Amino acid sequence: MSAAVKSVNVTPVSEENNSIPQSSSRNIDLESQETDLPESTHTDPHSTLQDNSNVPRLSLLKLFWFFFYNFGLFAWGGPIAQIALIKEKLVVEDKWISIPRFQRVFSVYQILPGPEATELCMFFGCLSAGRVGGIVAGIAFILPGFLLMLLASYLYSLVGFENQYFNASFRAVQPIVAAMILRATHKIADHSLVDQTTRKPNPYLIIAALCTALNSALRINIFISLALYGIIYALIARRQFIIAASVFILQYAVYAIYVVFRGVPSPVSLALGTAKTPELGNLLALGLVAGSLSFGGAYTAVLFIQVEAVLKGAWLPQRVFLDCIAIGNALPAPLVIFATFVGFQGGLVTGGIGAAFAGAVVITIGILFPCFVFTIAGHELLEKLLLSGFFDGLCGAVIGLIAVIAVQLLQSSIQWSASSDNTDITIIIEQISQNGPAAVLYMLALATLYKSTNKYTPMILVASGAIAGQFLFV
Repeated sequence: MSAAVKSVNVTPVSEENNSIPQSSSRNIDLESQETDLPESTHTDPHSTLQDNSNVPRLSLLKLFWFFFYNFGLFAWGGPIAQIALIKEKLVVEDKWISIPRFQRVFSVYQILPGPEATELCMFFGCLSAGRVGGIVAGIAFILPGFLLMLLASYLYSLVGFENQYFNASFRAVQPIVAAMILRATHKIADHSLVDQTTRKPNPYLIIAALCTALNSALRINIFISLALYGIIYALIARRQFIIAASVFILQYAVYAIYVVFRGVPSPVSLALGTAKTPELGNLLALGLVAGSLSFGGAYTAVLFIQVEAVLKGAWLPQRVFLDCIAIGNALPAPLVIFATFVGFQGGLVTGGIGAAFAGAVVITIGILFPCFVFTIAGHELLEKLLLSGFFDGLCGAVIGLIAVIAVQLLQSSIQWSASSDNTDITIIIEQISQNGPAAVLYMLALATLYKSTNKYTPMILVASGAIAGQFLFV
């Protein structure tokens, strides 16, 4: 999601100045989706970046229904499919703005924390009905997925965690989710680890991603890694190579000293301790921090919440966490909606069903609040801050964290025990028979995700996996 961009003015139509200066942009190739999108017919670049004459002035109620019906109900297939849907409807068909202007606006949202599709809906809502319209459009896009996740969370709690048929379905879905995240890592890396001038792989950003993954394996706190590689790449962008190399070496020198005197950090050292217990206030804080960290989409938030709730707080089992990711991938919603499920389960730990619903609402508000603030209130200020190479390095480092998530989820879904007691051939054969189907599902799902561009592919894979689980794991 990194980019070097200039200012994009998300100004309501009621204000006089609605211009958006030109910028250099980093773009996901949305034209490579199912439809070939026509090029803009405008010839004057300056006019295409200022013209709001085609934007309809909708009442808040009509605006809500427009985004709810056209995008919220059909937000299947993850962020790429969601963004392509928005572009096809509002840019290509209805021509609210030109394609060049859309690409420049989108380049900003690739950098800002939060789900890009939600942010784009808010941008178009701003154009139609001011900043309040932006909030309404964002809520309309999120609401269907949020309500479905609430329902799924409630049904999950009713069925029970020990139901063998229920668990068999999710046992089969887990390797499919791991494959989805690995494929997402590749997609995001394709546009986050390239030089913006040559469009070729940027070796410094690739090193940042690899070393961030290494730091995670060494149990170095993710905040330290993100900040360090943001600083290092900012120095490289300024051609201060000696200082950058010194900072790079210093991080591992400090780590070595720490290990000598304190030992290898524990897994919980990756956490801040934001939600040691799932009280409502802690769930709100967990959502706020996770939402502020969601560079690269929701996948960074996935890692942070996993560390806080599963490892540090230990109030959410890893298996249940994997289930919530699977459900989130099957719904028409931005992936951050998985947090709704986490909040629901946290509320169940501290109270009854009322606390569960409250926890779901609170953490959802928390994880989406930064996205709304950045897009509606602080957009212009943040665009100026994003001009530095710091965010390029930070977003490159995020790729390493997402890759770590993919590996961890694969390990959890395969469930191979590496105990030294498992040297008996019968035990090895038993483990192969238990994990072989999961490995096959993983490979089949990964192959399908690379081959298919249909926006319903993730939903079909999850549904197929749930059915297959009844035959493979019951």
